[in-house]
Amino acid sequence: MTLLRSALRALDRTGVEPVAWQPPPAPALTGVLAPNRLLDAAEQWKLPAGRGPEDVAVDGDGRVITGGEDGRLWRFDAVGRATELAHTGGRPLGVEVLDDGRYLVCDSERGVLRVDETGRVEVLTDTALGTPLLACNNSAVGSDGVVYFTDSSSRFTVPDHRLDLLEHSGTGRLLRFDPRSGDIDLLAGGLQFANGVGLSRDESFVIVAETGSYRIQRVELTGPRAGAVTVWSDNLPGIPDNVTSQTADGIFWVALYSPRMRLLDQVAPHPTLRILTANLPDFVQPDPEHRAWVLGLDADGRIVHSLQGGKGSYSPVTGVRETPDWLYLGSLTAGSIARIPRGLIDR
Repeated sequence: MTLLRSALRALDRTGVEPVAWQPPPAPALTGVLAPNRLLDAAEQWKLPAGRGPEDVAVDGDGRVITGGEDGRLWRFDAVGRATELAHTGGRPLGVEVLDDGRYLVCDSERGVLRVDETGRVEVLTDTALGTPLLACNNSAVGSDGVVYFTDSSSRFTVPDHRLDLLEHSGTGRLLRFDPRSGDIDLLAGGLQFANGVGLSRDESFVIVAETGSYRIQRVELTGPRAGAVTVWSDNLPGIPDNVTSQTADGIFWVALYSPRMRLLDQVAPHPTLRILTANLPDFVQPDPEHRAWVLGLDADGRIVHSLQGGKGSYSPVTGVRETPDWLYLGSLTAGSIARIPRGLIDR
């Protein structure tokens, strides 16, 4: 195997340096995880141009804000009419609505941005702790204006996220940023493609999704254990992407990019096979199952809601946001956002 690995390394086009790991067996799809088709009937609102509304945010007037792969930020009104707000000049991912009505955008190419109603785009930071933000991804904003955000990888950009998952070297970061002072500090490092970020309602802790490990970490922000990092929810049934801050009902919503991929788990303990997989042509790469899936977790990280769709449903779901009447969904590659009535959740 060493000889084979050396040969593959000589032919490698990707630069991956895989770290062996053993994923836990995927959980059984029973109980709350039992298959359902609640997301099959999702209503879709098409983007006027472009694709990839990766995240969704909702302002105080019920308007939905999202960003596409072409750099445009869109705002949908209550009946699905979209207006272009701005162009970031990069690739907007996570979007948050600030208390003053402006928008905070994690742009994977430009960093942490602030955008106003006139379309003015301000770069708040494109570096952290002396290194560039290579994969600025998602955020949550505290009541004091402090921003908690992820830099998914220091090895690969967001378009090359597949290589980060195959490498599993754990170079993602969860960072805390005060826009008033410019101060940035590291809350958690060594994360496996750090992704979605959510705050508890009392802001005593923050959660961060580790896409590459099928789990969510919790970081204490207050009290005698401030700074402690623990696993909050482990061995999820799918690949976690964006998460929300805790809702009034105590729920953290988690978007699942896809169910677990058996082939990805099978090659995880074998670095040589992962080098080979990384160099396969795109058309034979492991392909995720395309169906919608969203989880709702309580304050202790227990899954209490599992909303699923069948084959061909709106997917991959990468963003989710709850309002009193609707659950809105975003997608890394779809040409639309989607929504389902809030009343379906408790069926």
